[in-house]
Amino acid sequence: MKSIVIVENDRIGLLNDISYIMGKEKINIENIVGYSIGKKAIIIITVKDYKKASQVLKKNGFNLMEEDTITIKLEDKPGELAKITELLAKNKINIKNIYVIGRDGVNTIVALTTTKNKKAKQLLQPFLIDSNNH
Repeated sequence: MKSIVIVENDRIGLLNDISYIMGKEKINIENIVGYSIGKKAIIIITVKDYKKASQVLKKNGFNLMEEDTITIKLEDKPGELAKITELLAKNKINIKNIYVIGRDGVNTIVALTTTKNKKAKQLLQPFLIDSNNH
């Protein structure tokens, strides 16, 4: 199974819309994790038919993170990003993409892709929030 990361503006009924669409298309959500950070909602779902679920969500206007993305939660304070970037650099893992999905003054949700995602996931285990990354 593969996870789908949905990033949308946070709003009432968002999860209802997603679950309704998945149910209507007979796609079972195996796992789900959701976060509201600032004005953004991050919903991570795991399904058996990743391709079908992705197509259905895109067709209905949802924003998906397509790459094999590692999603982590850091404390929202100076130096936290340096901890993970140093860990990856010491292990010869290059970060290809990194972006802050949202922050609320307490936590920051960061998505990244690397040249060695499997190894990066092992190293970043304490920070992972994507249930499929464990």
